[in-house]
Amino acid sequence: MRQKMAEMVHRIQDEICQALREIDGVDYRQDEWTREEGGGGRSRVFSGGKVFEKAGVNVSIVHGTLSPQAAKSMGGGHELKGADLDFFATGISLVLHPLNPMAPTVHANYRYFERGEGNKPGSWWFGGGADLTPSYLFEEDAIHFHQVHKDACDRHEVADYDHFKQWCDDYFHI
Repeated sequence: MRQKMAEMVHRIQDEICQALREIDGVDYRQDEWTREEGGGGRSRVFSGGKVFEKAGVNVSIVHGTLSPQAAKSMGGGHELKGADLDFFATGISLVLHPLNPMAPTVHANYRYFERGEGNKPGSWWFGGGADLTPSYLFEEDAIHFHQVHKDACDRHEVADYDHFKQWCDDYFHI
């Protein structure tokens, strides 16, 4: 699963960056980085385009050992020790800041996290989310945004859109 997820986030990054290139008329600056504790990532930043003031599309693929405190804060009701403290995580994140104040800023991140070998119940999961930050609210944009996410959740038995939406509303409330 680790290799499949790493390949997938790189493929998605390539697809998003190609679309941004076509929309914005500029190429990205790429930086590859290494995490001292294990793994690394690839950051791509667009700037000076005709649509986006700045846009970033980033991938990370990291691994290491959780501190007992970090493992405890993850919850799940499991007493973690030994190899169960080892982790692997990969994800993609993006932030798009348009030049046009009538278009919202977009933020999204999606990730896969695995503890130990990822073969015990509750030892792997997906996470993340997305949000729009409009300067000017267009109700139809918000409705469309939420419908796309609800449709994605509705395809999966364990994805409770109403619960997730309330969680996000509480988290992002100003």
